[in-house]
Amino acid sequence: MEGANQNEARADRNGEVSKREFATGLVALPIAVSAGISPVHAVQAKGSSMEKVQGIGGFFFRSNDPEALRNWYRDHLGIDLAPQFSGGAPWQQEAGYTVFDPFPAGDAMIPEGKSWMINFRVGNLAKMIEQLRSAGIEVSDLEEFPHGKFATLADPEGNGIQLWEPAG
Repeated sequence: MEGANQNEARADRNGEVSKREFATGLVALPIAVSAGISPVHAVQAKGSSMEKVQGIGGFFFRSNDPEALRNWYRDHLGIDLAPQFSGGAPWQQEAGYTVFDPFPAGDAMIPEGKSWMINFRVGNLAKMIEQLRSAGIEVSDLEEFPHGKFATLADPEGNGIQLWEPAG
């Protein structure tokens, strides 16, 4: 949904938050930030001394043709290949939010027959969509929400990819 249509849909839902709004984890953050709470502290349990992971160090999954799929991600999304020798440098992402959220089995956002979808942050979604489409890759139309713009596609093996250009 774009612009006014998205706002009308939320009004029809009596202000309820959509699955995508919830899944990005950004619905509550503006409220916390406006209250003077840092985004990091807004999602931590009060008084917690639990050791926490610092981020995602890798994303590993099975592929029918790993070499071809690695090259597809490099050629179309700019993700550097994993080093195949000691001392090589892997892809390094830019700092930003990462949402970790298991979805119910059968959720429509995850492609049929798959158990995961990955969301990549991008700087210019319209340009990325144009780049992918000019390479013959099918990409959904851009959708706008208060916390950013989204588009979806699948890699050559049908794994779900969501592209997100954060608002702001």
